[in-house]
Amino acid sequence: MTQLLEYRALLVMALSFVVGSVPFGLVFTMGSGVDIRKIGSGNTGATNVLRAVGKRAAFLTLMGDMIKGVAAVALARALGLGSVVEGAAGLFAVLGHDFSIFLRFRGGKGVATSLGMVLIYIPLAGILTSIIWLATVFAARYSSLGAIVSFSALPAIVWAIGSGTEKLVVSAIITLLLLYKHRTNINSILKGTESRIGQKN
Repeated sequence: MTQLLEYRALLVMALSFVVGSVPFGLVFTMGSGVDIRKIGSGNTGATNVLRAVGKRAAFLTLMGDMIKGVAAVALARALGLGSVVEGAAGLFAVLGHDFSIFLRFRGGKGVATSLGMVLIYIPLAGILTSIIWLATVFAARYSSLGAIVSFSALPAIVWAIGSGTEKLVVSAIITLLLLYKHRTNINSILKGTESRIGQKN
């Protein structure tokens, strides 16, 4: 029985990585004549899609990328694999998005997939993170800054609401991965060269 659970857990994590690798930003911009990989930041996330193509494609990309994180955790939960595997599945979905097997291990920056994963894995923390993200973006008009600020606060939120050590560790890993993917944005913000929302590539 234990061995069967281990096999299931490994299968779910592998499947989560594959699902996370689906580049919705590329899928929803195919008909636009724009190769999202060759414009702006080169990322397939919703922010680059918004700047390169427009709101509709960006919204569909955002929803698709969020669903990847939700689906990974939901599958592990449906199979009764426990909180640790749920968190691992969500992490693998984010890793798949960031390092897609369909894009030669390139991809987006993991904001939407991370948010979808947190919303189902630790709902209250996901809601609070979303509020902080929206407030920061509204005030500063920088999508990247919203992600950096809100996810930097995530581990503290998880600790404050008492979600437990397992979820605290998962949230810390999510935060570190997101900050790593945003390292060039952090540099651009400090230099004052970061693009604002609504600014075309």
